[in-house]
Amino acid sequence: MDIRTLQLFRHLSRTLHFARTSLACNITPSALTRVIQRLEAEVGEQLFVRDNRSVDLTFAGLAFKKYAEDVIQRWDRLQGELVHENVLTGELSLYCSVTAAYSILPGIITKYRTVHPKVQIKLVTGDPAKSLLRLVNRDMDVVIAALPGKIPKHLTFLKMAVSPLVFIVSRRYHDILVYKNGLIDWEKTPMIIADTGLSREYMNAWFAKNRVVPNIYSRAAGHEAIIALVNLGCGLGLVPRLVLEKSPFSKEITILNAVPILPDYEIGLCTIKKNLINPKIQALWDLAYQVRRIDGKI
Repeated sequence: MDIRTLQLFRHLSRTLHFARTSLACNITPSALTRVIQRLEAEVGEQLFVRDNRSVDLTFAGLAFKKYAEDVIQRWDRLQGELVHENVLTGELSLYCSVTAAYSILPGIITKYRTVHPKVQIKLVTGDPAKSLLRLVNRDMDVVIAALPGKIPKHLTFLKMAVSPLVFIVSRRYHDILVYKNGLIDWEKTPMIIADTGLSREYMNAWFAKNRVVPNIYSRAAGHEAIIALVNLGCGLGLVPRLVLEKSPFSKEITILNAVPILPDYEIGLCTIKKNLINPKIQALWDLAYQVRRIDGKI
């Protein structure tokens, strides 16, 4: 077996989903199946129990997972020790929202590419609510995510920006707001909320505390999608101000006053603590910390 096989096994052992692992690791499902079959033949034990509906690790699979994790960590450590004259090579995968790619990444990646030009940056953009899942599933080395209320012990977080959450409405469709006693009537005003994520959690907590049953028009994947729907007059939305400021629709949107004040949206780099033994990731962490101090954002 080689390190690539162990990495594929580790990823599959976390997702327990052949299609997700094949997509994330750039390998066809049939090729992934053959890799696992060869690995099981080499180990001499069945590592996964699989049928048409589910995939689970066997007892042998659980034991082999510990072995694979240990070997991969030792491999990463060895790669770091063999680096000659601080010349880093290989791939570094990073996941973030489109807004983060515009607002947070440039200052970090520009410096990183200058110092470590031989490292290939694999950038994937998507819904920030999925960032931590992509990280835990080992789809990505590093993600830019919203700081959760309680950070899991196995993760480390480097705060890069703080943004207030703002309630927004389209300038052209301001009449969608329904008022009661001078305040927004949340049970009648259509609202567009995030499908999942921190802003959704904050909003749900406020609704529950105030015993409000909101009029949910739509659930969107990502804050950029919320802004797009708000701009079309579909309802009132809740997004970080940072995302609104970077949006092409920012001039078409009004930020509302006299609305609930929710906790700030804290954004930063996140990775699994053990990943920091990888010199490419540690180098990114060090540069991000320097950029943060120089910019004075935090």
